[in-house]
Amino acid sequence: MRRRIFGAAATTVVFGLLIPLAGCGSSEDDAGDGGTLRLVAAEYGDTQATSSKVFWDKLTADFTATHPGIKVEVQLLPWADIDREVSRMVKAGKAPDMALMGSYSDFAAQGKLYSADQLLTVSAEANFIQPLAEAGSVGSTLYGLPFVASSRLLFYNEALFTKAGISKPPTTWNDLKAAAKALKDKGVKFPYAMPLGPEEAHAEAMIWELSNGGGYADSSGNYNLASDQNINTWRWVKSNLVEPGLTGPVPPAQLNRADAFAAFLRGEVGMLNGYPSLDHEARAKGIGVGAVAMPVSDDLGAGENPPTVGVADWMMAFKQNGQREQIGKFVEFLYQDKNLTDFANRYHLLPSTTSALRTQGGGGLSKNDTQFLTALRGAQLYPVNDPSWVTVSDTIKRNIGRAVEPGGDPKLVLEDIAAKANQASKKR
Repeated sequence: MRRRIFGAAATTVVFGLLIPLAGCGSSEDDAGDGGTLRLVAAEYGDTQATSSKVFWDKLTADFTATHPGIKVEVQLLPWADIDREVSRMVKAGKAPDMALMGSYSDFAAQGKLYSADQLLTVSAEANFIQPLAEAGSVGSTLYGLPFVASSRLLFYNEALFTKAGISKPPTTWNDLKAAAKALKDKGVKFPYAMPLGPEEAHAEAMIWELSNGGGYADSSGNYNLASDQNINTWRWVKSNLVEPGLTGPVPPAQLNRADAFAAFLRGEVGMLNGYPSLDHEARAKGIGVGAVAMPVSDDLGAGENPPTVGVADWMMAFKQNGQREQIGKFVEFLYQDKNLTDFANRYHLLPSTTSALRTQGGGGLSKNDTQFLTALRGAQLYPVNDPSWVTVSDTIKRNIGRAVEPGGDPKLVLEDIAAKANQASKKR
């Protein structure tokens, strides 16, 4: 989840580290394991101090101490590069044994991956949170092992709300519009920050579309990008938020998520959609943050509770090098509660298994972390189990901002995106 690394610097810092990670020790039971595993993983940190290297150093040393015949090498790549680089490796016939990144289904469709039941015990496979397991499955087979996850809530700056005389957070779109107008009248730079830039526009877009009963796919799982609900969503956003100047001085199509988050941390944003790491970082800076469910369209009626957006990252295992047994041992070790929660806690994310979440909850999740967990249990994830999603998501990211530009027609923009999505689906 590129969107959860810390701070604005995350989009400019590039890590390309090949880390030979191997512990030492002995165990007669595992003396015959043999082999070296190679994992290509996304870098979750944005500085050397926050680099994921610290986690992988310790984890792989601990693993090799109990499985001395198996060594592990971990290559860390930035989120901006990892999908492309792993795809390049696979095409070149040099697939890693494992990869931790944002998509998996393209490789599953090509028959390149081991399924979960080839790697994990029955109890370990059944331990994944249900919405995440469903998103990691192609058909009824789990290929993408969910690793860490987050959900989205509407954040608001409590001090700016008080300054603007807003007594309670919005629950409907019209409430949000009224709050944004009050914030603008008090000189807030970004009353509502709407990042529809190419970094992560597909997240912001899906949040808004779900809150009007729409979304990316219909009940059968088919893309439904130009639905009436989605068209009406962007017409409302354009005429009620963008055109009145309630989204700030940067056009939404040019505002990236990292820049919106950085502005929030400077106290320049009244409202935006965020996730746990931003909440923790803002509070560390002394910013009072409120977090609530995304307001819903007034057309949906009272009592409607559409799902929020859930995001997860995926561990996958490639068949190419034939090290299924060794990979299975490593993955079972990685998904032990203490290891998974260690990683999740480092980046203020949510672990993907029921038992690890139970452990976290018992250790005292903050009030807002509990909100994110509650939202995740009923969240809707991107259609990552569709092999065309990588192409479709890129199309959304690079085009949805045009729907709210001056002179832009939301209907035409969405129909264009839908046509490109259908073309991508037919190629699979």
